[in-house]
Amino acid sequence: MGASNTPLVRAFWIAVIAALAPIGPGARAQSVEDLQNMSIDQLANIDVSSVTKARESLSDAPAAIYVITHDDIVRSGATSVPEILRLAPNLFVAQTSASTWVVTARGFSGNAQAQNFSDKLLVLIDGRTVYSPLFSGVYWDMQDVLVEDIDRIEVISGPGATLWGANAVNGVINIITRKSSETQGGLLEVGGGNLESEVSLRYGGKISPDLTWRVYAKDFFDADTVTSTGAPTHDNWSKPQGGFRFDWTPASGDAVSVQGDAYQGYEAQQGAANEDISGADVLARWNHAWQNGATLQVQAYWDRTERSTQDNGGGLLLNTFDLDLQNNFSLGARNSVVVGAGFRIDQYRITNTSSLLFAPPDGHLDLANVFVQDSVSLARSLTLILGVKLEDDPYSGLSPLPSVRLSWKPADEVLLWAAVSRAIRSPTPFDTDVVEKIGPIVYLVGNPDFRPESLIAYEIGARAQPTPRLSFSVSTYYNA
Repeated sequence: MGASNTPLVRAFWIAVIAALAPIGPGARAQSVEDLQNMSIDQLANIDVSSVTKARESLSDAPAAIYVITHDDIVRSGATSVPEILRLAPNLFVAQTSASTWVVTARGFSGNAQAQNFSDKLLVLIDGRTVYSPLFSGVYWDMQDVLVEDIDRIEVISGPGATLWGANAVNGVINIITRKSSETQGGLLEVGGGNLESEVSLRYGGKISPDLTWRVYAKDFFDADTVTSTGAPTHDNWSKPQGGFRFDWTPASGDAVSVQGDAYQGYEAQQGAANEDISGADVLARWNHAWQNGATLQVQAYWDRTERSTQDNGGGLLLNTFDLDLQNNFSLGARNSVVVGAGFRIDQYRITNTSSLLFAPPDGHLDLANVFVQDSVSLARSLTLILGVKLEDDPYSGLSPLPSVRLSWKPADEVLLWAAVSRAIRSPTPFDTDVVEKIGPIVYLVGNPDFRPESLIAYEIGARAQPTPRLSFSVSTYYNA
């Protein structure tokens, strides 16, 4: 079966209005010369935050991490998040229809047709988790970000549960978008081909020197993919989407961001009725920095997801409310500490059909957590990172998620690291409450006593840059 982007013959791809308004001083140049002049040194010194929840150079991050930069994305020509993730060598990415994708790490790709999902990879967009608590996985057709607005994507292979919680078992994908101050002026992109067509419009401006904004809208149509015989598979789809972002950075050491998105579309289904999808989200974040280097972050978001099938009325509705706090500070000259806490409420309602039922069909899932991590400088080049998260969810109860990491830099260009971590994949209503039938015959029933999947991972790795033009990263692991 051909995918909707391969083979893709674009009749045109035009980024034509880059100066509807003057480009602000915060915007980054994106000329061909700028992209080509990025050195290995510059790439190695990109700041990342997903490994320790503190800003650090990529060359110092003690984990199997790969960063897809904004410039990588611009050069690639990719038009969707799953396509962009193909750039990460530590991910498996496969497209199974015009609108469905499988994305996973470390060999656990799953088989959705056999109801075996890619359920151990946690995905976040600006700190908002898009991992569904209803079936343990990600609806990739519902995750979209304007490609030009992505600052970077940090892809971690291996457990990240100590900082990110349950379901960060085989990896974490953290999609980080650009501030509105970096996307000033106008942008229009239009593309078309034999299988895809798309239009995106974004505009950004300033209300005051420290308050900037942007709005965007996009739409696309993906035609039916075809079989090896050339027959269409009736899986075309379209999903208009729009959103906004405000960034306020007063001189007081504070930074406030408010952003949101909304979308509504449809998906044709091979051999079945069309499916309607819709959703919206709003996220607010406040960061405060003290003169002694300590920082505080408070983040809250609401996320709504809805899917329904047109003929039988089956579907789902999920509302998520989340509050997170994080404090970074130092204790003396050797200890860098991160502490945090969070609380999440997932309210859901399932519209049952005659063949697929949930009992009960609605409910709420409450999740609470606290965590602490201490990076201890044992010597100038040796760091020990100790952390633990205590997470309480309705299925797993109170779960300790500890990790120990050791980082050694024998030279500025070499990093050696080792880690031992525990992570879990928490049960969901699909594991405990589902009932499936063929006619009057019940052939699958969920297990109310379903236990969480538990993993202890042992990892070692190395990252080095032997010459200004060559760098490499290697890691190995054992999961028990």
